[in-house]
Amino acid sequence: MANSSSGERKNLDVLTTLDVAKTQLYHFTAIVIAGMGFFTDAYDLFCISLVSKLLGRIYYYEGNPTRPGSLPPNVSAAVNGVAFCGTLSGQLFFGWLGDKMGRKKVYGITLLLMVICSIASGLSFGHTAKGTVITLCFFRFWLGFGIGGDYPLSATIMSEYANKRTRGTFIAAVFAMQGFGILAGGIVAIIVSAGFKSKYPAPSYISNPVGSTVPQADYIWRIVLMVGALPAVLTYYWRMKMPETARYTALVEMNAQRAAADMSKVLKMEIREDQEKVERIAKSEANTFGLFSKEFARRHGLHLVGTTTTWFLLDIAFYSQNLFQKDIFSAIGWIPKAGTMNAIDEVYKIARAQTLIALCGTVPGYWFTVALIDVIGRFTIQLIGFFFMTVFMLALAIPYHHWTQPAHRIGFVVMYGLTFFFANFGPNSTTFIVPAEIFPARLRSTCHGISAAAGKAGAIIGAFGFLYAAQNKDKSKTDPGYPAGIGVRNSLFVLAVCNTLGFFFTLLVPESKGKSLEELSGETEDSQPAEHARVGSARV
Repeated sequence: MANSSSGERKNLDVLTTLDVAKTQLYHFTAIVIAGMGFFTDAYDLFCISLVSKLLGRIYYYEGNPTRPGSLPPNVSAAVNGVAFCGTLSGQLFFGWLGDKMGRKKVYGITLLLMVICSIASGLSFGHTAKGTVITLCFFRFWLGFGIGGDYPLSATIMSEYANKRTRGTFIAAVFAMQGFGILAGGIVAIIVSAGFKSKYPAPSYISNPVGSTVPQADYIWRIVLMVGALPAVLTYYWRMKMPETARYTALVEMNAQRAAADMSKVLKMEIREDQEKVERIAKSEANTFGLFSKEFARRHGLHLVGTTTTWFLLDIAFYSQNLFQKDIFSAIGWIPKAGTMNAIDEVYKIARAQTLIALCGTVPGYWFTVALIDVIGRFTIQLIGFFFMTVFMLALAIPYHHWTQPAHRIGFVVMYGLTFFFANFGPNSTTFIVPAEIFPARLRSTCHGISAAAGKAGAIIGAFGFLYAAQNKDKSKTDPGYPAGIGVRNSLFVLAVCNTLGFFFTLLVPESKGKSLEELSGETEDSQPAEHARVGSARV
């Protein structure tokens, strides 16, 4: 294949070929392989919210006939949030390791960790309630650690495989599998709880507080957690068969021959190697600065500030919404109070409500992004998402007491679902995509990991801060489902502020639509990154 013309960037044949390659089977194979990792990630992270109330009923019932068992505030915060602590650690560690060892070598490790810890979480043991919960938290931390590695590696692999015309669509499609993972968690919980409900019927909590939680209910949360191992097991073999990305092989390992050979096999065409050009690029000014250098700060510092702050602010809102749907729905009366139903009924109704929100708001939002991201661009979608999330949060918070009236509860659910739609047709997708595109190959996985870890710091604030404040300062002791303290209404105001700040920090993030990775980062030229990739420039 001939070299690119002098009017285009100075680039390697193998990278130019990838940029202009037609959509082929290997693109879809990569989407499925990487996407199933995200399916598993979402399932494992969010399924705990479906069963956390059941854990309280089983292990923390104190014999009070007026109140079902519930997790103490510190225990509930740990159960819901410990996986995020592991995820943050894994994003930083595996992001760095992916740039040091290669994407493929690390990719299988994260998946094995997820499989082992999903199963181990469901097998959590202990002679006391405290022992069982500690064991569960231990395994969920390491489950999160493996999940964390999947974020930078999947995003980087897909961005480096894709062509520049449809790169956003492909990365968004990988991330959109998260929506199916959330949906699958709800469906599995519905099926399992319905099965146990039919086989082991229990009286209502009002008629029999003790008998309302049958011993077999202990199997429900264990089965729900362990099912998360299945999709990861099914994709392990194919993940190990994927070749290393040509961009890593050529630009980081400086092995032009293997990069050309791997991509020739994948694209089924002859690609010329150019070792001399690889070595020249590697020694250029654009490929010698480190992450903590002044040169990185000058070229990409504001970009990294933009990707970390927007992801951080988005995840405060997004994970708060996802993890505490059950509390919000209980507060407005859409899910009956815990004292009116038995334990298995409660799991079933929580799962049904969350599945409906995922089906109507979450999943469509992801796929709107897939369809439009290479049409209207990342920057525009992110601004739209933050703007409408703010609008709908305020629309729920300002007339909050209106929405709690029985006649208006469905309206609340619809509005709440729209916040999920615009989170996913918005910053929840774009904050994942952009960091995989705008940084140099040798730092791409690391910078994505840093950006993602900032997001998980936001998720931890949502999981620990909001939940602890809500449960520890409950203004209504007779209503354990009502997240008072800061209250549902005030929580919505806080999340609206986070979304507003995210809107303005988006101005630091460059548009990457239709540009090659090397053009965005400037790493194949002895010059600055392309002008359109710099902060303050016109966006395409």
